[in-house]
Amino acid sequence: MTQGTAKIPFTGQQKFVILMLALTQFTVILDFMVMSPLGEMIMRSMSLTPRQFGLAVSGYAVSAGISGLLTAGFADRFDRKRLLMFFYGGFILGTIACGLSTSYYMLLGARIVTGIFGGVIGSISMAIVTDLFDIHHRGRVMGFVQMGFGASQVLGIPISLWIATKLLGWQAPFLMVAGLALLTFLFIAVRLQPVRGHLALQHDRSPLAHLWQTVAKRHYRMGFLAMAVLSIGGFMMMPFGTAFAVNNLKIPEDQLFELFMVSGVATLIVMPLVGKLADKIDKFKLFTVACFWMMAVVVLYTQLGPTPLWEVMIFNVAMMAGIMSRMIPSGALMTALPEAYDRGAYMSVSASLQQIAGGIAAAFAGLVVTQHDKTSPLQHYELLGYIMVGLTVLSIILVFRIDRLVKRKTHEQKL
Repeated sequence: MTQGTAKIPFTGQQKFVILMLALTQFTVILDFMVMSPLGEMIMRSMSLTPRQFGLAVSGYAVSAGISGLLTAGFADRFDRKRLLMFFYGGFILGTIACGLSTSYYMLLGARIVTGIFGGVIGSISMAIVTDLFDIHHRGRVMGFVQMGFGASQVLGIPISLWIATKLLGWQAPFLMVAGLALLTFLFIAVRLQPVRGHLALQHDRSPLAHLWQTVAKRHYRMGFLAMAVLSIGGFMMMPFGTAFAVNNLKIPEDQLFELFMVSGVATLIVMPLVGKLADKIDKFKLFTVACFWMMAVVVLYTQLGPTPLWEVMIFNVAMMAGIMSRMIPSGALMTALPEAYDRGAYMSVSASLQQIAGGIAAAFAGLVVTQHDKTSPLQHYELLGYIMVGLTVLSIILVFRIDRLVKRKTHEQKL
């Protein structure tokens, strides 16, 4: 199949699959991301210390990572539709529990339950994408599916903050996410066809043996390492992004809504374009250009002082474009590494490492960045930028090796 086949239009069922997976990504990502902007309200409402709130946030990531590892051995033994519905149903129940929490321990338990189920959904979605769409269409599909990230910024977070502050309190956004997720769940149950092609390729191995043999394969480990490095670099600056904008760049808190909105709209525009581009040109070349672009923007951004809002918007859009333009081609390449019978296990391990690496990155960033008081500028934030540059260079080396493996595999399949 040639690159030109990427112009073939999707069928109605394929479009439905893309829409449903994008909605699942939107709800899961929004549930994870909305905790930080709601942090002050939650801490004030429950009289939480920063340490307690940090545990509530990290509880999701840790439980999601552990859940993914435990699920990996079983992921290829079931119809992917049923697996998606099981974990998405658990995610909905956990999110409802978050919205009904009235104490710290209820909230902590609800976040752990939500992480156990929600942390696996992304890997199942990517396995479905890889099962149903070939490598030449995958960039386009991933561009649309991952629009959930941008949609959560442009729609989810601003709407959630407005509902929480103006109407019903911090619990309401979680109930809103659960309501949308429930509608999505019903559509998946009724319309999504079973995804069982991988079942015919299974070996007679125990789940533990399947997990071990997946992790033991050298070229799979290359993908796991690349995902971990990309995640550490991506999550390192995120926890302190809002604090840096308010305290260092002097953006008023009431203008953060506009900043989120502009960045989100830009993401919604950029991601489909990058997805199409990833199917037309060499994915590694696109990834490399995006990495160098992002490194330049990050170094400049992290050293800014008081800055007008419009300039901060430009920097945020430029940085988001760089992040998205490396996520899509690298993700498409890494989905081509596993064989069909290993795909679910590979995606589960990869998603687990992504969650765990993100938690490590956030914890490490907390050790690097300091602040004298709640309103003083952050110190050493620029150091995170330099560390991110080093990790990005390492990611280029790793993705280059993955690109070589994928091209060799593709060539061998054509012979």
